[in-house]
Amino acid sequence: MTNFADRIGGAPISWGVCEAPGWGVELPAERVLAEMAQLGFRATELGPTGYLGAAPADVRETLRANDLLLIGGFLPVPMHVATDADLDEAAAAMDTLAAGGSEVVVLAARSTDGSYDRKVRLTDAEWDALFATLDRLQAMARERGLTPTLHPHVGTAVEDRASVLRLVERSDILLCLDTGHLLIGGMQPAELIGLAADRIAHVHLKDVNARVAAAVAAGETSYLAAVRAGLYTPLGDGDLDIAAIVGDLEAAGYGGWYVLEQDAALSAPPEAGAGPVHDVRRSLDFLVAVGGELPGVAR
Repeated sequence: MTNFADRIGGAPISWGVCEAPGWGVELPAERVLAEMAQLGFRATELGPTGYLGAAPADVRETLRANDLLLIGGFLPVPMHVATDADLDEAAAAMDTLAAGGSEVVVLAARSTDGSYDRKVRLTDAEWDALFATLDRLQAMARERGLTPTLHPHVGTAVEDRASVLRLVERSDILLCLDTGHLLIGGMQPAELIGLAADRIAHVHLKDVNARVAAAVAAGETSYLAAVRAGLYTPLGDGDLDIAAIVGDLEAAGYGGWYVLEQDAALSAPPEAGAGPVHDVRRSLDFLVAVGGELPGVAR
């Protein structure tokens, strides 16, 4: 990938499609992918396992019908207490990703119940278990031709700055830099880029309302309630310097995907042509303009 605009991908979560229980109304894949294609995206992440189809052949056909490639998929696993069943489920998800032509699997160290609405604090023994599971998951991904990455994420065992630093020190896992989740956890994206730019293999771009983010960080509101209250804004409308983050990544030699991820949660299905598609369009236009200002980057 050399053209900057061709390195921008979509994600169903921007349309409110999420694996978390009780998240909200889930729009059908046919509508979400059609709107992505209309905006000019050439690739997307998978969304929750099964969302694009029950079998790999179904996933491939759904993507082909909308002329989209599969970038990767988000795979939360309770790594500190993972059972054989959890690992079997992860293996099946990776099989689907690999069969669909995915490049990346985006792992997260999820809570025991999959909720993102409370802090996950681990004992030293649980940290040891997490790193052992992470090693197994990395091996599973590589066996399938996937690049494994770890996504620091609100409501998971790797959320705050201390846990991110612990991860970087004790594991060789590559990283998915999510600008929004990292900020809520108390770490500036620029710090992680400066610390471990050579380990950033995937990027989720979010802009953030810092006031709402602070309420999440302080435990004053749930993550879901914060999303519904405008935690994430179209790129350029929030309190992060997205242009500077992208510039730092490009200057450090990053050549991977920028996935537009503005987590949304819908209480009702919007009318055709309305809803999240408008915010995604604004973010896409903003990011393409940022790419146009980068020195030495193919347009």
